[in-house]
Amino acid sequence: MVSSLFLVPYSPTIMHTLFSSSYRVTCHPDVPHLLSFLTSIPERFAQGEGKVIHQGRNELRLLSYGGEQFVVKSFHVPHCLNRLAYAYVRGSKAKRSYLYADRFRQAGIGSPQPIGYIEQRDLGGLAHSFYVSRLSACPYTYADLLELPVDHSDRDAILVAIGQATARMHELGYWHKDFSRGNILYGKQADGRIQVEIIDLNRMRLGRVGLKLGCRNFERLPGGPHLHQVLAQAYAEVRGFDAASCYHWMQYYRSLQDGYQYDPQQ
Repeated sequence: MVSSLFLVPYSPTIMHTLFSSSYRVTCHPDVPHLLSFLTSIPERFAQGEGKVIHQGRNELRLLSYGGEQFVVKSFHVPHCLNRLAYAYVRGSKAKRSYLYADRFRQAGIGSPQPIGYIEQRDLGGLAHSFYVSRLSACPYTYADLLELPVDHSDRDAILVAIGQATARMHELGYWHKDFSRGNILYGKQADGRIQVEIIDLNRMRLGRVGLKLGCRNFERLPGGPHLHQVLAQAYAEVRGFDAASCYHWMQYYRSLQDGYQYDPQQ
């Protein structure tokens, strides 16, 4: 069982920060050579550079630089009250994405390498902001686990890895507010081990995560009895909980979701 902590101990590392016109650019100290790339992100977005991989309230683009690929998330301009709160109280979503990804990786929880973030501020507070990470080496999402043909033994190994990663996240005091099928990535490494990475970290609840609250975090992950049994067993073993209780609460919270359908084949 992983020793439980209220929060991950974290000492901020020195970051390369500069002000470029109205933008504040923060680059991770492990990649100082990418500071100029980060500084150019707002202009690259304005010129339509990169491949759009998601477009909604926020936009995700895949950009290439120096022979490497990066994912850039552009956050929408918040409404007036949040513009002030994100600028002076809570920190922007881009900043939180960056800090949580760094903390996750320091704690041994998989997440794509954070490169940096960019914030644009004006008299109204925060305007545009961008978060930049390396492209994940994990090519699949939890959704693919349900939709693509996957060998039964491989699927169970993937579910075990996801259950264990979630348990470690909860043991360290993090409860993901958007823990959905598209925000859990996985892939098989050269040695056959399953790698799991968790993304979209800007919305996080911090504090103790007990059994019921922990099981509730799985509520947006579809699947039938077998899938939830494997997840529950792996999760319970790491956290020292009763597997049957975890399975019960996972099924209960999942059944409360809109559009819930029971599938005994999964």
